Amino acid sequence: MSTDLLLIYPPVARPAEPPIGIAQIKSAFNHHNLSCSIIDANLEGLRYVIKHCPSPQSSDLQFAFRFREQHQRSIRSPHTCAVYDAYKRAVLELNRILQASGARYNASISFTDYKQLDYRPTESSHLLQAAAKARNNPFYSYFKTSLKHKIENQQPLMIGFSLIYLSQAVTTFALIGLVREWFPGVKIVLGGGLLTSWMSQPGWRNPFSGLVDECVAGCGENGLLPLFQKTRDSKIFCRPDYSDVKSAHYFSPGRILPYTTSSGCYWRRCRFCPEHVEQNRYQQKQHQQITEDFAYYHRSRIDLVHFTDNALPASMLRHLIAEPPPAPWYGYVRFIDELLDIDFCRALARSGCIMLQLGLESAAQEVLDAMCKGIQIEHVSLILKNLNDVGIFTFIYLLFGTPWEDEHRAKKTLDFVVSHSNWIQYINPAIFNLPVNSLDVQNLVTRPFYPGDLSLYHDFDHPKGWHRSRVRHFVQKEFRVHSTIKKIMAKHPPLFSSAHAPFFHPFFPADRGKL
Repeated sequence: MSTDLLLIYPPVARPAEPPIGIAQIKSAFNHHNLSCSIIDANLEGLRYVIKHCPSPQSSDLQFAFRFREQHQRSIRSPHTCAVYDAYKRAVLELNRILQASGARYNASISFTDYKQLDYRPTESSHLLQAAAKARNNPFYSYFKTSLKHKIENQQPLMIGFSLIYLSQAVTTFALIGLVREWFPGVKIVLGGGLLTSWMSQPGWRNPFSGLVDECVAGCGENGLLPLFQKTRDSKIFCRPDYSDVKSAHYFSPGRILPYTTSSGCYWRRCRFCPEHVEQNRYQQKQHQQITEDFAYYHRSRIDLVHFTDNALPASMLRHLIAEPPPAPWYGYVRFIDELLDIDFCRALARSGCIMLQLGLESAAQEVLDAMCKGIQIEHVSLILKNLNDVGIFTFIYLLFGTPWEDEHRAKKTLDFVVSHSNWIQYINPAIFNLPVNSLDVQNLVTRPFYPGDLSLYHDFDHPKGWHRSRVRHFVQKEFRVHSTIKKIMAKHPPLFSSAHAPFFHPFFPADRGKL
């Protein structure tokens, strides 16, 4: 019996949890009595590469190779998080195997990235070349020996590829090329966050029309259901259906449930954010539906809930306090006034909140105001203290090199982090990239950041002389090497970052049962 739609999530993206986007599409199709299956080819492909990596000649790689199965079990065990060095060793040793596997194909593979010589993911002609020469891809053996048979068994009428990250682009098109060769009668659809960003660029013209039948921007359900003469009810948010991957062994110390309460961003004012320019509509799930979804998931074994919303508003936090999720949880929030109330923070902790991700970006008030962040830096201090006092981890995101920053203001951020280090568990310092469709482009002297017709960012002459090379030097040689910052960064989970950070919270005792 044929499947109406088969959705594939290609390598490479962080394999810590199932992909929520295609799980939501599967649920929407089931709601309309259409059959839909999903394959996490990212997880399967990475596991395949690790398992089938040839025995290395290098003696320093032989240890990693010999213990690769043990390292995989270690990453999936909560016991490992009790000893950070053991956890770090398991992650990095497996990552070395991935890198060694890719090297034979002039490719660099890691748990979070993929690059291949001669194939630039920001150049459409290179992606078409990757499709034409798919046998040069390091995942080709997995595609041929495993994934091809799964597709044959499904007999899909249509195959959709979810392209979320730039690290998936080359491999996605290699796989599309093979599917086109092996299953010439199957309709091929491409969607996902990265494609949506490409299609939102001014003057977009589809360069893949000879290879891909349909390109779908935005919410996948909205674009895919009409291909089957169905229409999505915008008021209905279908519960993500993870049944096809419920037995998958993700690289995490516990079973993570990705869940979203909304689409879009309720703030949508930050100057640097794509949501500001693309004007994606914000929609919030009804609280009753969220409660019903949580009741459904209570039947499953879940160790951690990951809210994937752009930001959880105060109204949703109040609902989570009243109707707690089925497991400890974490997600993005803004520095909202409610977090100034210690009792509100205590209630969040009682609801199971163990970590909050907060985009501070800068500790200079002038920069925050220029970016339209809606943050008062004096409030940030009290919020960090409150969250720390109630036992909620904070994962703070910083952004250096924006057009409104200079070195003096960057040092304000450094000083702020140092002075508040006792209340900050994790930080993620990044260097600003100027989106090509940013409203600020017209006021700056710009040049291509990456070569290629699909590049999403500009390089620019900084109006304050705080050019990228100087910003990079500051971040690497001054910010990261500060003794206090180094202590915070030393606790950062390598490669898996925020996806694994909650598992180091004291809520997860080391003596709980193995997964």
